[in-house]
Amino acid sequence: MKSIMTINIFELKMKWSYFTLFLFVMISCTNNKTERMESHNMAKDAWINQDESSSLSKLSIKRKTQIINSLNTKEPFLKLPTDNTIKNKVQNIIALDPKLKSFTSDPETGKPYLVEMFEIEKASAGDISNKVKYNENLYHGLLYNFARNSTLKVTVNVKTAQIADINFYENFQPNLNAQHSKLAIDIAMHSDEVIKALGFKPEEKDALMAATKTALNKTKCERSMHLCCAPTFIKGNKALWAIVDLTDLRLLGIRWTNLGQTRPLERISERNLLIDKVEECNCKEITTIEKGHWKLDYILTKSDGLRVSDAFYKGKRVLDNAKLVDWHVSYSNSDGFGYSDAIGCPEYSQAAVSAVDEAKVADLFDDEQKIGFVLEQTFKSKLWPQPCNYNYLQRFEFYDDGRFRMAVGSLGRGCGTDATYRPVSRIVLAGEKQHFAQWDAGNWRTWRLEGWNLEKETSGKKESKYLYKLGSNTNSFYIEPSHGQFNDGGRGDFAYTYITQLNSKDEGQSDLMTIGPCCNTNHTQGPEKFINSESIRNKKLVLWYVPRLKNDGVKGREYCWAESYLENGTYKTRTFPCMSGAMFVPVK
Repeated sequence: MKSIMTINIFELKMKWSYFTLFLFVMISCTNNKTERMESHNMAKDAWINQDESSSLSKLSIKRKTQIINSLNTKEPFLKLPTDNTIKNKVQNIIALDPKLKSFTSDPETGKPYLVEMFEIEKASAGDISNKVKYNENLYHGLLYNFARNSTLKVTVNVKTAQIADINFYENFQPNLNAQHSKLAIDIAMHSDEVIKALGFKPEEKDALMAATKTALNKTKCERSMHLCCAPTFIKGNKALWAIVDLTDLRLLGIRWTNLGQTRPLERISERNLLIDKVEECNCKEITTIEKGHWKLDYILTKSDGLRVSDAFYKGKRVLDNAKLVDWHVSYSNSDGFGYSDAIGCPEYSQAAVSAVDEAKVADLFDDEQKIGFVLEQTFKSKLWPQPCNYNYLQRFEFYDDGRFRMAVGSLGRGCGTDATYRPVSRIVLAGEKQHFAQWDAGNWRTWRLEGWNLEKETSGKKESKYLYKLGSNTNSFYIEPSHGQFNDGGRGDFAYTYITQLNSKDEGQSDLMTIGPCCNTNHTQGPEKFINSESIRNKKLVLWYVPRLKNDGVKGREYCWAESYLENGTYKTRTFPCMSGAMFVPVK
């Protein structure tokens, strides 16, 4: 089975001779120096647009006209163009609700904000808040306020023509739709700097990752929290990033990144053949597993990966829910540019790295002894493993002795050889009156307030394993971060861990948009937005876990990487996963 084979492969990789290791280290040092020099030169050659005026591309001019017309009418927001009767009904219901006024216009001057409907989708059982009872008549509308860089998620009952729920997300951005993707490509294609850098005028089909949001430090993407994305163009073994500001409708800058030396040729996959089955089997219905001592539910969400919920061990409820909210991918610690990837159902949006096959269940072995089972979901960009395409793995491990682990990893290949991946996981244990403690100077130190902590190499651990303890008097777990001991090739999490109180607010219970910026190197990865200095003693708690995984494309040290090789006349793919995730061990 796939899961078992993966473990065995990782174990084999660890059995190198000292001589082989020495050779790899020597090669790594040499190649690494060369790649650092290339990366430095590319950074020097980056171009930042000093002209504040908007693009004169055809779609940009059309967009400006639409904005002006919208602001001069009494419509509270720019509507999503659609011929779908139900979606238009959703927009009309939302537009007439007076509660939206504070979101669509300045409360002091009454002047309208630029607000746009980005998406309208039928709600599923896995992406509504616990304040709403699910039924077939619910739809979600996502409104983005360009002025406030905030998003409103409105749940509408189309049968009763009433708003069922409203959730406000400050400093959150929705994922881009096809209209915004085309606009960004059009701005990039008509830029003299892009044409000059490539040596030719690109076409729409040449652009990759145009619908994925990005940031670029020291520009308005970062300073003013503008909505930005990065159409990317491949030339030889390099990728040209065209950073487009969709708030100001202009190209912000361009930057080359190195793709490495094993770029695969374009090829067709079976992706489209599997999408329909994934939609029907994993996205629309909750699936129940009963295996060994475990019983649990799972569903594939629209943008928060695979969500496991209502997990019981030997008849006792131990886990309320767990999911993978985001992948943040940064390509430069200094310039701060990269992607924020949502993962989920194929239908979600062009920005998502979507599931292309069903979730898999397989037995978990230690040598030849069965010790539990795994639930595994893969998410792939359409053209993976070509450059600027991504492959993510989400893997739940459930052990016969009551342990569990949500492991997540990248299988490459991305847009460069110097990426840092930061997956954002969210976990809620069963139980109400919970507490959280950290091992500190030989004792457990119980936290009083919401907060965060960064695991370091020097962090002390109980029995050299357990850094944290979370739970209630009846359901408590030690938390053991990965430092390479789980035989999956991981090299250590060095994670930011956040604890927040789960109160009457949504707090991430329903499906989230991309929660934070792609490229921050400190604790501001997204979960800190839910930290309000609230008490966490004897409260229902949420644990957020954000590891740091450093990509390496150097021969012999590959990590978060994929390469193609020729075998029997056809190209095959070799992956070098970077896995992360803490083990939850029952306190006995």
